[in-house]
Amino acid sequence: MKRAAVLGSPIGHSLSPFIHNRAYEILGFSGEYEKFDVKSEELETFIARKSTDEWIGFSLTMPLKESIFDLGLEIDKRAKKLRTANTLLRDGNTFKALSTDVLAFDRILGQLEFTSVAIIGGGGTARAALGSLDGKVAAVTILQRDNKRNELLSACVDSSHLTFADMKTSLESFDLVISTTPSGVSDTFVPTISSSTGTLIEVLYKPWPTSLASAWVANGGRVIHGLDLLVEQALDQITLMTNMRFDYESMRETLLADVLTHNRGL
Repeated sequence: MKRAAVLGSPIGHSLSPFIHNRAYEILGFSGEYEKFDVKSEELETFIARKSTDEWIGFSLTMPLKESIFDLGLEIDKRAKKLRTANTLLRDGNTFKALSTDVLAFDRILGQLEFTSVAIIGGGGTARAALGSLDGKVAAVTILQRDNKRNELLSACVDSSHLTFADMKTSLESFDLVISTTPSGVSDTFVPTISSSTGTLIEVLYKPWPTSLASAWVANGGRVIHGLDLLVEQALDQITLMTNMRFDYESMRETLLADVLTHNRGL
């Protein structure tokens, strides 16, 4: 039996094991997907201990999407540019890293129309979104609590212009907002919303709805649930780790329905 897992800290809330194991069941794949609490300083030792062929790959969440760059592994070109990777794939006796977050954003953003965009946050998921947006829109505004990541964010784009602003900025001038911050951080924007006609992509899925998502919908906007992004990026991980091809549309529909039901029961 092949094995895979999601790594991060904290990790108890993760729904990735449910999603991947459900996909394995649908595909008839003989595998098991687990979760492990792994801190940045523990990552190298953890991976070294998983060198046997039974381990086919790992999903990475906070804080490991950036920590992986300190291990000297092969990094996919796009992930290297964005300085974020959420996936490790078996490569001989070691692993190589890439970002399926950016692939998920590619597909989700490809279904939307927008001209003015704001990203809340500057971490790995924000940079994956920014990498996908590059060239799709003339300018992107980054809303952050500090400017420590400005250089990393600027390196993610070749075509789109970046503007950096603080967390007091109103969201009402944007027809696409992507919130990538931990729970509670985006609450500061709620009082600024009196009308919203665009789309909010909220990467969180627990707790749900977030205060920002509730305010956005209440004022007329559309919200894309964090579970949509979670499932979307998992589709690529599943096919890459199992080496099995499947119809993304039907798998997406099934996994989303199942994980929404599962999440409501937690």
